[in-house]
Amino acid sequence: MVKNYEGIILKGIGGFYYVEAADGIFECKARGSFRKQGITPFAGDRVVISVQDNAENRIEEIKQRVSFMKRPPVANIDRLIVVASVCEPKPSTLVIDKLIAIAENHGIEPCIVITKTDLGDARELEDVYSGAGFETAVISSVSRDGIEKVREMLTGHISAFAGNSGVGKSTLLNCLDLSLCRQTGDISVKLGRGRHTTREVELFPFEGGYIADTPGFAALDGDNSEPVLKEELPFCFREFRPYLGYCKFSTCTHTVDKGCAVLEAVKNGDISLSRHASYVEMYKEVKDIKDWEL
Repeated sequence: MVKNYEGIILKGIGGFYYVEAADGIFECKARGSFRKQGITPFAGDRVVISVQDNAENRIEEIKQRVSFMKRPPVANIDRLIVVASVCEPKPSTLVIDKLIAIAENHGIEPCIVITKTDLGDARELEDVYSGAGFETAVISSVSRDGIEKVREMLTGHISAFAGNSGVGKSTLLNCLDLSLCRQTGDISVKLGRGRHTTREVELFPFEGGYIADTPGFAALDGDNSEPVLKEELPFCFREFRPYLGYCKFSTCTHTVDKGCAVLEAVKNGDISLSRHASYVEMYKEVKDIKDWEL
């Protein structure tokens, strides 16, 4: 007898998918037709599975996705928790801003978590991102300051964590709930960045929603990136939006153009220098990319 259940993929590894459904977790294989159609199931996918006693469980249907991110590869999240540390490794505002732009482009709400405040001052980073309109938490996994604010960010949402390796994503998960314990790695002093310690995307039920632990980022360039096209890029910087449409020229790129309302806002301190610098760098990377080339 075959029974069908609706559920959510918690993890996929080695061609097997672990689906939470009907108050249990089922190990499933995907239908062969998905491969022929070029469809790959991902953590976060809402699916229909078939379960029977004398045959392997199968994913029969993947429901329409509300959102999908290529990197980290996860479906149906509504919050991207961008994690950065004040030091060890040194924060890269460009990496942070690329992640934010990707989330904004997919209609996913970015939230910022700044870690390791016991090792340095987080005020400058906090001012940049809270000033730009992002919900921001400043935490120490040692003193546990700020942990409850992160918990509030996650409650009732499907959230993915992203950020450079070594910033403390897995340690943060451990502070939120010891049942989420993940292996944590030491910082490589020689390389100045963390070793990758999380091998696959995995969703964990948490506070009425799910959180995803995702592989660490060493970079967001080359084939690993998910570029935002130049036409969409200004709208992915939310603090630019009040000024868009008010530049002297309709073709304004908001980089060095005369009569640019965005540049005037930067000059007046209404948009941070680091955020605009990230925009300019990202614009340079995508200015010659056409939609059909992706």
